Amino acid sequence: MKATIVAGLVVAGLVLAGPVSANADLAKSSGCLKCHDVDKKKMGPGFKDVAAAHKGKADEAALAAKIMGGKDHPPVKASEADVKTLVKWVLAM
Repeated sequence: MKATIVAGLVVAGLVLAGPVSANADLAKSSGCLKCHDVDKKKMGPGFKDVAAAHKGKADEAALAAKIMGGKDHPPVKASEADVKTLVKWVLAM
């Protein structure tokens, strides 16, 4: 019985960790992690700080547009769809 519960928890953990890992990989391959870190400030703010600053008032489309626009953010090499995915990931932190 305990083995079944433990196995279930392990599987659930792997399923939930999949998107997190995939989004971290996307952030890395898109160049985001050159200037940002999840927990701390680098050249840009940490992702958790960004999420905290926009908590409860975030407009995902506006944030994605700001990142893609290149005025207040350096140019990005990620597609618009990838930027939207990353914005959702960051705001969920």
